[in-house]
Amino acid sequence: MPQHTAPRPICGHCDGFPTVAITTGQTTPTGERHTITADCPACHGTGHTTPVVRRIRVGR
Repeated sequence: MPQHTAPRPICGHCDGFPTVAITTGQTTPTGERHTITADCPACHGTGHTTPVVRRIRVGR
């Protein structure tokens, strides 16, 4: 029987698009554009967040 895992929540900062390519405006000698990549600082480039564990006080 297959084991199913629960889906992890998508990062609210990047909406699941954790890595982007940004052009620097310069071109290489072959005519291609220079690009750099940037990762989402909240999820560190994974696109998902871990659920926050909250403690609930019960009783007095």
